[in-house]
Amino acid sequence: MDLKVVCVLSVILVIALSTLAEGRTSPTKCQCKVAPRERRNCGYPGISEVECAKAGCCFNDSVFGFPWCFAPKEKKVRKVCPTDPSTRINCGFPGITAQQCESKGCCFKAHPAGVPWCFYHRTVEQ
Repeated sequence: MDLKVVCVLSVILVIALSTLAEGRTSPTKCQCKVAPRERRNCGYPGISEVECAKAGCCFNDSVFGFPWCFAPKEKKVRKVCPTDPSTRINCGFPGITAQQCESKGCCFKAHPAGVPWCFYHRTVEQ
């Protein structure tokens, strides 16, 4: 095999393996506040807390008769218009009107000078 092909295949393999190794993110404490009756099983009988966490699930073995490893609540997010003008990311073009900007689903604020007036929302967790 050509050296270039081997290098390209090696890079692809490393990227693929690193993606698999990342796993899921751990749920927040708030996401794990699930009433025992509302828990959806996320593991298998005898699963350890470590294995449960690796699967991106919540673990609580304090209530007998209900799943100990269970699916977390969905994260609640909302869109907000950034208040700091320096964090604005342009969503429009010079001379865009508020109506044109908002019809694109973006925020509009015609001040201060020197920053985008039509800009993207930010997503924040609740």
